[in-house]
Amino acid sequence: MDPLDHTRLRRAHEAAGLAESDLPSDPLLLLREWLDAAIESGLDEPNAMVVATVGPDGTPSSRLVLCKGLDERGPVFFTNYNSRKARELAARPGVSLLFPWHPLGRQVRVEGNAGQVGAAESDAYFATRPRGAQLSAWASAQSDVVPARAVLEQRVVELAQRFPEAVPRPPHWGGIRIEPRTVEFWQSRPDRLHDRLLFRREASGWSVVRLQP
Repeated sequence: MDPLDHTRLRRAHEAAGLAESDLPSDPLLLLREWLDAAIESGLDEPNAMVVATVGPDGTPSSRLVLCKGLDERGPVFFTNYNSRKARELAARPGVSLLFPWHPLGRQVRVEGNAGQVGAAESDAYFATRPRGAQLSAWASAQSDVVPARAVLEQRVVELAQRFPEAVPRPPHWGGIRIEPRTVEFWQSRPDRLHDRLLFRREASGWSVVRLQP
């Protein structure tokens, strides 16, 4: 889809807006709908999301990852469990996500708690990755210092010899699921009078309020 088509989509979304009557009872259903729309629009990396964590000293840190799963339990991404983000989430599970679909005039913020998915789920996803990506998961001690790129490339060569056929999932690599506490949908509207609808998880389900832009 070319930029003009994205402009038309953005204008259509802005004209339609986001009304309380449009909302399902579960915000993850609407998140799935918006994610599917972003994929169908032809955006580059439509499943990219910003993950923000907090370090031991309270310093925030954010990075882009790819959402590789989304169901009624929440979104999932996969990573090295020894990486900075995974270590910070293990120590402080509170996390914030952002889906930045600005060409479509939309964004979604998710706040909740992070936890590792089961081994079977991680195994199943790892098996779908290209062989090169599987080898890289073994080769990279993510977030650690490396003296030169050649060191990584040599590790991949050695690992390809170690695993001439199927590559097993590294024990330090797998999925992280975010169980949402809040989900905010932001829809661009003319004159910066945007729609912001915030879902909060309650004991009996989800409540929703409208926030001022």
